[in-house]
Amino acid sequence: MRIVFMGTPDFAVPSLARLLADGQEIVGVFTQPDKPKGRGYQLAPPPVKELALKHGLEVFQPAKMRDGEALAILKQLAPDLIIVVAYGKILPKEILELPQYGCINVHGSLLPKYRGAAPIQWSVLNGDAVAGVTTMYMAQGLDTGDMILSKQTPIGADETSGELFERLSQLGAQLLAETVALVAQGNAPRVAQQEQDASYAPMLAKEQAAVDWNRSAVQVHNLVRGMNPWPVAYTMLDGKRLRIYRVKPVEANGEAGVVLEGGKRLVVACGTAAVEILELQADGSKRMQAVDYLRGHPVAAGIKLG
Repeated sequence: MRIVFMGTPDFAVPSLARLLADGQEIVGVFTQPDKPKGRGYQLAPPPVKELALKHGLEVFQPAKMRDGEALAILKQLAPDLIIVVAYGKILPKEILELPQYGCINVHGSLLPKYRGAAPIQWSVLNGDAVAGVTTMYMAQGLDTGDMILSKQTPIGADETSGELFERLSQLGAQLLAETVALVAQGNAPRVAQQEQDASYAPMLAKEQAAVDWNRSAVQVHNLVRGMNPWPVAYTMLDGKRLRIYRVKPVEANGEAGVVLEGGKRLVVACGTAAVEILELQADGSKRMQAVDYLRGHPVAAGIKLG
């Protein structure tokens, strides 16, 4: 089959790599335009583009998908199948209906749960025990198409969104390979999503990363895990932002947000129980273990954060 691959971030890279390893015919790769990055704000290519160019694939980076340019390119490429993995753009009806075998998507959740832009983060934020990936036929609605295959995996008790992202990207690549084989054989199933089971996982905002110490220790733990690596949970200490990368719930009690220990370890009371902050970053400093931070910046017990 002639395949066009559409993807942008690191999550999509293992899927493209797997297609190439399987010897699939990739006739073109669509990815988002290069964006400024780093202190110098120099244009940097998306991870998918880097892999595509490494393998000599033709890369297209249209700014829009509805002005006719992308459709014209695709008509020339004449794909039998379009594969979309975290592309970041909505495909119009004309593109969805172009390939003989349709457009299929690898989505980072067990659909219909967590439709939308941030399914992996919300599965961690909500303290779910399992996560997964689903392949589906794309439709005009938001992640509403018929499902093909799915795989699930346990979420580690201390696993962050970033760590789960990496595992699900590999699981998604494996599932995609199985899906493409079924599509080629004409044996790919179609399972309609049950709308009553659907939920939405919107993109995260920086404002959501502020720690509410009135919540339980488990909820604070999940917030910290879910916001790592972006936008990173934070609180205020002496009027300055303190980013929090890792915590663990501990058995202790006190007024919510108040530091219970701040000498050799940093323990903060929550609405229920408490958390020990294990890894942090103070304004103007580097990310470090809390024990190292406390050697130079002991925090007095009784101080209230937030």
